[in-house]
Amino acid sequence: MEVTANMVKELREVSGAGMMDCKKALSETNGNMEEAINYLREKGIAKSVKKESRIAAEGLANIYIDGNKAVILEVNSETDFVSKNEEFRKMIDTIGETILKSDAKTLEEANALSCEDGTIKDLIVSKVAKIGEKLSFRRFACIEKSDDENFGNYIHLGGKIAVLTVVKGANADVAKDVAMQAAAMKPLYVFPADVPADVLDNEKAVLKEQAMNEGKPADIAEKMVEGRIKKFYKEITLAEQPFIKDGDISVDTYVKNNHGELVSMIRYEVGEGMEKRNDNFAEEVMNQVKGE
Repeated sequence: MEVTANMVKELREVSGAGMMDCKKALSETNGNMEEAINYLREKGIAKSVKKESRIAAEGLANIYIDGNKAVILEVNSETDFVSKNEEFRKMIDTIGETILKSDAKTLEEANALSCEDGTIKDLIVSKVAKIGEKLSFRRFACIEKSDDENFGNYIHLGGKIAVLTVVKGANADVAKDVAMQAAAMKPLYVFPADVPADVLDNEKAVLKEQAMNEGKPADIAEKMVEGRIKKFYKEITLAEQPFIKDGDISVDTYVKNNHGELVSMIRYEVGEGMEKRNDNFAEEVMNQVKGE
């Protein structure tokens, strides 16, 4: 039976295996899709198929910098144990360094980049087979700065939190201080202007209701909201947060006092917003005994 490009594409989407592996599997099984999947699994190439429904919310975040360009990324595993695995860490380094040398903007583009083991997607599939857990390249961002700007990068808890900042004018030490601040205080936005209108409107409505429940008239409640919104900004925006090393000034003021300007911040915390794995050790051991 003739193996068509559509058949290869379908098998790739189902198995996550490379194009040549899929083509060979289909050729060996006379185009039978189910048998081709089994062929790939038997060869250890498509173990990821069995693991697709598992939860991968552990892993590592990391930062790679070359001159005026930086990449921050997050790659997930099922267990924290695997995130400490040297094989896993080398895979992340390969992904980060490959993206750093590219113009990739999306995950799709990044996964298609060539590396020493085919594409990045092929690399991940092969490591799934070798490591034995679901692995997932979740997200990344590329940041480019000008010569008068500095990167600040900080990795916390061995890669559970990664922060990349950019400041203009001030030196790299200031930029790193800002990155450490973001790691510790978890700002959601950089500047008050970055807070989405719907988030701000909802907060104002809640604060007004609170004031009126305290017995304040509507006009007084409105004025109270203005003051409380400033406190809200100090909690969720990096620029307005009290600086950890000097609580009398904001982060924005700290940067300005050092002849700089805060430009941007990206903060990745591994697994944030994801469903967490609920481990059942006894069940996992039994599954391993059964070969599942």
